[in-house]
Amino acid sequence: MASWPAFALMGAYHGLNPAMGWLFAVALGFQHRSAGAVVRALPPLALGHAASIAVVVLLLSGAQVFLTPTSVRYGSAALLLGFAAYIIIRRTHLRWVGMRLGFQDLTIWSFLMSSVHGAGLMLVPVLLRDAAAPASEHFVHGQAAAAGITGFAAVAVHTVSMYLVMAVLALVVYRTVGLSLLRRAWINLDVVWAGALVIAGVATLTIS
Repeated sequence: MASWPAFALMGAYHGLNPAMGWLFAVALGFQHRSAGAVVRALPPLALGHAASIAVVVLLLSGAQVFLTPTSVRYGSAALLLGFAAYIIIRRTHLRWVGMRLGFQDLTIWSFLMSSVHGAGLMLVPVLLRDAAAPASEHFVHGQAAAAGITGFAAVAVHTVSMYLVMAVLALVVYRTVGLSLLRRAWINLDVVWAGALVIAGVATLTIS
């Protein structure tokens, strides 16, 4: 059985991270001096994030077909730890104040940011753990198709959870907190995000 609570919790965690989009939505709200601008920015940000997660699910599914479980496990762990190292050593952050972006632009931005931060990779330990469950827990026929459906259902659960947290946080912050403080908060949370990637990498290595 898929670990739905884990996917929902990771979605909530991603929703809390300013780099996943709600900080961008708040910035657009301040730029346009409208809470409506904050609300309009959230759907494309969630869509781009979901697309990034879905790409990871697709690649993981393909890797499980063509590679051995050990290769997939060690390769995934290496990617997670590599992204953690990248986040720790990088020095620049995206500048967005003054930008005028449409739905498509925001979706692409969110996809790139989620991919660069390795957001989808955080789901890998849970996906691999579910894939390693005893065969008796799965349908014998159409097992690969069922696994694919489960993966995309996980993306949906993850994205809905992220969207709800991101929406509440963006609107509350827009009405109560200054933007300069949020810029510093984004930088400080990078270490927390990198730590989460390290934990996910170690968890991936422990899957049997």
